[in-house]
Amino acid sequence: MVQVRIVGVALDSRGQPLILLKPLDAAGGERMLPIWIGAQEATSILIAVEGAEAPRPLSHDLMKTLLAAVGATVERVDVTKIEDGTFYAEITLRTREGSLAIDSRPSDAIAIAARVDAPIWVNDEVLEEAGIVDEGDRTDPVDQEERVDEFRKFLDEVDPEDFQG
Repeated sequence: MVQVRIVGVALDSRGQPLILLKPLDAAGGERMLPIWIGAQEATSILIAVEGAEAPRPLSHDLMKTLLAAVGATVERVDVTKIEDGTFYAEITLRTREGSLAIDSRPSDAIAIAARVDAPIWVNDEVLEEAGIVDEGDRTDPVDQEERVDEFRKFLDEVDPEDFQG
């Protein structure tokens, strides 16, 4: 397993939101892991990473509150595997009864980890299979800025009713 950090939330060339995870140290190589996620999860992760607050609690804020109410803490989040293009994750909780691993979508697990400052880990094989080479300084800063502006515009225009089930 390789510990990673959230590099950012972005839009791909088709306008689909994704989260970028990057290893904390050289053990992960020069790879980043893009995971495509839904717009609601992208918004939730971006809010948590930026330290902002939604006008009303989002689902992941509610989950954080529920965990605290029952005395559980998030020990870690693991992106465990990828099968047929679908990523899988687990949230490991510390409860009164001991440690408990819960199956989760990576987007939800990462959104919670961002709120509680829990470490995020990625299975080595997942990083090898789905990781991309980090272009670092070779990426055009103007292009990066345009993508960030495009995503911010999306967030400004998104309607909360779009996320009602």
